[in-house]
Amino acid sequence: MQLSYWEYKTWFSQVDFTVIGSGIVGLNCAFQLREKYPNSKILVLEKGSLPQGASTKNAGFACFGSISEVLSDLKTHSKDEVVQLVQKRWQGIQRLRKLLGDGAIGFELHGGHELFDKGNTDFFQQCLDSVDELNHLLEPVFGTKPFVCTKNTFGFGQIQDHYITHQFEGQLDTGMMMHALIQKCLASEIPILNGIEVMDIIETGTGATIATKDFEFNSRKVFVATNGFATKLLKSAPIQPARAQVLITEPIKNLKIKGTFHFDEGFYYFRNIDDRILFGGGRNLDFKTEETVEFGQTEIIQSKLEELLEHMILPGQKPKIAQRWSGIMGVGPQKTPIVKQLSNSICCGVRLGGMGVALGSLVGAELASLAD
Repeated sequence: MQLSYWEYKTWFSQVDFTVIGSGIVGLNCAFQLREKYPNSKILVLEKGSLPQGASTKNAGFACFGSISEVLSDLKTHSKDEVVQLVQKRWQGIQRLRKLLGDGAIGFELHGGHELFDKGNTDFFQQCLDSVDELNHLLEPVFGTKPFVCTKNTFGFGQIQDHYITHQFEGQLDTGMMMHALIQKCLASEIPILNGIEVMDIIETGTGATIATKDFEFNSRKVFVATNGFATKLLKSAPIQPARAQVLITEPIKNLKIKGTFHFDEGFYYFRNIDDRILFGGGRNLDFKTEETVEFGQTEIIQSKLEELLEHMILPGQKPKIAQRWSGIMGVGPQKTPIVKQLSNSICCGVRLGGMGVALGSLVGAELASLAD
């Protein structure tokens, strides 16, 4: 494709800031840039028809880490690092709610509940024994003790009689959230150009040349916010793509389940939405295959999701599946997001570690701050 004079002049000349990726991080970054530099020329590039990756494909959990996830993180992170991680997630959700409003994102606070397999009493007891310690560790973040023990009031099968509940976890409508972010950027005269895939970014000393599939242009600063796809542009970044498979049922009559639910150290998760069950996870069944940037489903994971749906989540029922999809997350050896300046003109905000809903608005703001 060759650009016309009009196309180049209108969109691709004298660009101050180019954001690559129109997900949660990218749009928050662009909006913060507009707030800070009201007269700048800002451009957001997106390779897909809609935001790719996980921003419009996640489960809509406003979560900060179930008790088993926090215990697992303490094996690879210091206590201070874990507290900082949870703090960032908490701050990110509060920032998102303040920016868009609870009504615009469909935010509801019903708590996040971790379920434990009936046959693994030792693991449940280990987590139960850790409640006081982790409450003490995380109370400064939330202002009170986040974890409480609650009864299995929703009738799930094959699990312990009690959940360990995080009182401050909520849920939101991913589509509403992204629509609100897009509208906020458009209202701030930030164009979002879809169907433009960036192949390379070349530092020039006075800016950067952005090479797309069809044309090139220059930008004073470039912000990479492509998360799980980041290694295409950031070759040496410690990021691994991680596919997450999801299904959703047809509407279920008299569905009483409310809240977000996790089990198996967060590798499985489900919730209610529009009288349906949205259920995802199972990446731990086949880590290697799920280290991919290709969307799709696999038999081993989808079969397990259906089995758990019928025997654990809705015992005695066989709900019909309405849709299946997948999203691509960005993970790595550490869960701390990578927000850094890579050269004079190129910055990145990536590796959200499966917590993009919680972290995205904060990481986007931190990324924008690197424009200074």
